[in-house]
Amino acid sequence: MFPSTMVLAIHYAPFAYILIGAILRNMDANLEEAATILNTPKWKIFFRITLPMVAPAVISTILLVFSSAMGSFPVPYYLNLTTMATKYVEMSVSRIGEASILAVIMMVFGVSILALNLASTGGRKSYTTVTGKSGQISKVDLGLGKYLIAVVFILLTLFTSIYPIISFAMETFLPNPGDYSFLTKGSLGSLTLKWWITSENVTEKGMYGQYGILFNSTIWAAFKGTLIVAASCALLAGTIGTLVGYSVSKNRRSKWATYVNSMAFLPYLLPSLSVGVAFFVFGSNIGIYNTYLLLIIAGTVKYIPFASRSALNSMLQISGEIEEAAVIQNIPWYKRMFKIIIPIQKSSIISGYMLPFMTSLRELTLFMMLASQTKILTTLLSYFDEMGLYAFSSGINLMLIITILICNAAVNKLTGASLDKGIGGD
Repeated sequence: MFPSTMVLAIHYAPFAYILIGAILRNMDANLEEAATILNTPKWKIFFRITLPMVAPAVISTILLVFSSAMGSFPVPYYLNLTTMATKYVEMSVSRIGEASILAVIMMVFGVSILALNLASTGGRKSYTTVTGKSGQISKVDLGLGKYLIAVVFILLTLFTSIYPIISFAMETFLPNPGDYSFLTKGSLGSLTLKWWITSENVTEKGMYGQYGILFNSTIWAAFKGTLIVAASCALLAGTIGTLVGYSVSKNRRSKWATYVNSMAFLPYLLPSLSVGVAFFVFGSNIGIYNTYLLLIIAGTVKYIPFASRSALNSMLQISGEIEEAAVIQNIPWYKRMFKIIIPIQKSSIISGYMLPFMTSLRELTLFMMLASQTKILTTLLSYFDEMGLYAFSSGINLMLIITILICNAAVNKLTGASLDKGIGGD
């Protein structure tokens, strides 16, 4: 259990930072400065002022991570941990009835999480933190602690980011999967480029009739399909989620707003496998199985909560007074959105589009039942793993990582929004 817990915790830590980090960044410094002037201790400022202000974002993030980890399949599966998700896959073929019971149990957990989430954001407290914002930034002197924190994060980055990337890259140059004998022999001559540049169909050298990555039309077709699905899911889920977040934030005490918010959040609480099975039945009955359309529909429904939660958390920070002048002049809501709301929370909204995009790029559990193994990169990666062609699967991992880094850097350069600054980061 410990390995799976650690891997999932490390995996979801950036997700928590994305959702919470910029909410803290956007807070008005005056809220804490007033307490500082009164010589209030730092710990009391944090627990009495800072934490209550970001409570909706913190609670929503905890619930999102909990529900996502509960339905996670690949990590427990590869680390040999039995969970409801892995048991569901095991039973879904031979014991459909029992598998359905497991799905219902997970849905009950999901509904309970939804109720907790509604309680966290549906109260009568105001969480407005963006009005006329102070430009002053207060820094905390960490003393010698800054060196300890630096060392911890350097080691964490090394083992969770840099080492895996180097490992993926090295795997694509090994003559045989897992053969690191060149390290003990001190000879680089045994390394090979065959996994990259083989331009003919060969059965020798462990290629199993596959072309090298650079010449493999199947890999590049899957890469194109992945981009189509990810971009479409991001556009649709981001737009719908932003509108839902705006509507709920403006009418959050309305029963209809609560209902809309619940329906928008519900897909995330359902296990990805359950959603995949539902769309498999749906797609098979209307003849769109193994099409981009089915993948886009499933991805959009599944990832609307990402955009809606990020939009809602940021919209709750905006004071209604900011729009009042425009409302008095009878300016339509869509003009207020483009002229007032979006400029203020531009980074938050754009980041809300990026999160479904990045998630769609690496999604396997949701899409594995909706398309053939060569349709998109993640299912193709799973196929190569099953075949024992780990160099190809490592190469695909590198392609996905590089694509995500390039997209994040491009959006950051063009708009100032970036996932590494959190949703809403400036």
